[in-house]
Amino acid sequence: MERMTLYNGVQMPAEGFGVFQVPDATVCRQAVLDAIRTGYRLIDTAALYMNEEAVGG
Repeated sequence: MERMTLYNGVQMPAEGFGVFQVPDATVCRQAVLDAIRTGYRLIDTAALYMNEEAVGG
């Protein structure tokens, strides 16, 4: 997986999985689990999406 180095030296994946517009908690949770199983290590989320609990659950 390609990574990029941030200004503070931390490396992060160059590609991530987004959960924008996935309001259903069950669907969101399963999508995140599937993404992690597939190899994603960057989950793009924001408080504005209002699904943080499902992403972290």
